[in-house]
Amino acid sequence: MFGRNKSSDSEPSPEAPQGDDAATGTDGARNPAEAKKNRPTPRRSEQEARNQRPLVGGNRKAADRKAREEMRRRRDEARIGVMNGDERFLGPRDAGAQRRYVRDYVDARFSIGELFIPIALVVLVAGMFMPDFAMIANFVVYGLIVLIILDSVLLCTLLRGRIRAKFGADSIQKGTNFYAIMRAIQIRRLRVPKPMVRRREMPS
Repeated sequence: MFGRNKSSDSEPSPEAPQGDDAATGTDGARNPAEAKKNRPTPRRSEQEARNQRPLVGGNRKAADRKAREEMRRRRDEARIGVMNGDERFLGPRDAGAQRRYVRDYVDARFSIGELFIPIALVVLVAGMFMPDFAMIANFVVYGLIVLIILDSVLLCTLLRGRIRAKFGADSIQKGTNFYAIMRAIQIRRLRVPKPMVRRREMPS
């Protein structure tokens, strides 16, 4: 009516966005990072949840129980190894071929020192309930100590001669006499490592 052409109303404006540009033009201007990565930026809560990981894999109680069982197994293995004289578990005091020879020699013979602890206990108990036995008990203990000293001297003399013959004249380890005496005065069943030879089964 006023000179406008109907065909001009149906044509799109050259400045209007077309297709996908219309849908993403505004967001692309606001979030250039999303347009560059082609995916939405994750929320902060989602990022924090993704970064959270357990300190110990699996159940912590199960891991602690497994560690305790492993530690107990190692202790039992070490205790059995020490009792059996396994060199892998022996300390510096007991390790070595010469120490093993000393133990076998002491265990193969009878030592008067083995009687010291049992007799001392008997004398102690008897002295408590029998006052008249106290004087006799003292003589018994002193006499036993003298016999132990003499037996220890004999033990060390014979043992050092055997060690020289087997390992060499200058190969005697320091503290061999003390090591042999301390083992000799212990009750045979309570010795650690436990005896590996029978009575009178002298090592070669």
